[in-house]
Amino acid sequence: MAFDYDLFVIGAGSGGLAASKRAASYGAKVAIAENDLVGGTCVIRGCIPKKLMVYGSHFPALFSEASGYGWKVGNAELDWEYFITSIDKEVRRLSQLHISFLEKAGVELISGRATLLDSHTVEVDGRKVTADKILIAVGGRPIKPDLPGMEYGITSDEIFHLKEKPKHIVILGAGYIGTEFACIMRGLGSEVTQITRGEKILKGFDEDIRTEIEEGMTNHGIRLIKNSVLKTIEPVPEGFKLTLSGEDQEPVIADVFLVATGRTPNVDGLGLENAGVDVVASSIEGPGYLSTNAIAVNEYSQTSQPNIFAVGDVTDRINLTPVAIGEGRAFADSEFGNNRRQFSHQTVPTAIFSTPEAATVGLTEAEAREKLGDAVKIFHTRFRAMYHSLTGKQEKTMMKLVVDSNTDKVLGAHMVGDSSAEIIQGVAIAVKMGATKKDFDATVGIHPSAAEEFVTMR
Repeated sequence: MAFDYDLFVIGAGSGGLAASKRAASYGAKVAIAENDLVGGTCVIRGCIPKKLMVYGSHFPALFSEASGYGWKVGNAELDWEYFITSIDKEVRRLSQLHISFLEKAGVELISGRATLLDSHTVEVDGRKVTADKILIAVGGRPIKPDLPGMEYGITSDEIFHLKEKPKHIVILGAGYIGTEFACIMRGLGSEVTQITRGEKILKGFDEDIRTEIEEGMTNHGIRLIKNSVLKTIEPVPEGFKLTLSGEDQEPVIADVFLVATGRTPNVDGLGLENAGVDVVASSIEGPGYLSTNAIAVNEYSQTSQPNIFAVGDVTDRINLTPVAIGEGRAFADSEFGNNRRQFSHQTVPTAIFSTPEAATVGLTEAEAREKLGDAVKIFHTRFRAMYHSLTGKQEKTMMKLVVDSNTDKVLGAHMVGDSSAEIIQGVAIAVKMGATKKDFDATVGIHPSAAEEFVTMR
């Protein structure tokens, strides 16, 4: 049977863009469909605009710290409209850049929402096309609990387009998205309250990372309300009143309410049932949280239909942009490049762009102890960075290595403090290669730097 395309990609986000360009480089005839700006969550409403907001949120602290070095800095004021508009312009510039990359690669971009009609046929706004292979890379979307008043809350999608800076923002959720935006908005000058169902933020991360970030946030003036569940939200003249569980817990009033309780694979309306593509449960724990589905795939990102594949957040494996890109390229290499290979989901580094910043690679201490018990050896340091010796601030940096004492292999590396992401990126190479603690010890440190502590811990 002759097909219109060798590969049809649904979704022009990180994974879809990477896969389509790589497949086209092997000579495949490729089309990609997108019903939004090209670039996906990362470019449009995720990593990029968020990181720009992170940069912007750091300036008040820099102005304050400059005085410790003898600089006289006058009154500083944020032009919120200019700030938000500048970020939006950059997002749109990057989206256009990705379109030009597709054109240069010879990939046809089709604007519109794509739906599967069968295992080889896709419909995009009334146009039917066929493809030998189909890749689904539509990502995920924010999800809200099914609780009274949730319609008043915004998600991380909308926070980049607020017309005014919030006076007081309440954030529901203790994951990395909620934590990052709590720090961003506090740095930008808003009063911030973060509500968590548990005793600590950032479930799943190393305990020392969770403790250090939480302490830093509290020191920066963020109010954390723990072990609380939101019961109701109602509009009041000042904004919204949030009633929480607990007899002694007073209602919280704020002008903006951000729901950051998780994301779900964006499978609705894809027509998966028409093509016989199986899904698996992907649920978010807690009262009022709905069970959702992710596309089931094997180690080669292949679905239950042999010619249909899926990569990125829609599969709910590791929901990170570089992972989606890696999965997409591995798929293209395997199916079009005569290089069948799997993308490794082991030892994937990641960062939390909170204030203080954190980054991690490999096993947490708890994960290592569950596997190895008392054979785990921990190397840990906590100090005030040299930069703050003149600022007078008591900002702390924490570094930690998790080591298997049987083999001396470094199983995990964790850091909280300035430039954590930049430092852990380099450390991740060593951990991925199986470096031992002796290898770290034999490495000469760069002095004076914070990073040298990773090779001087004893």
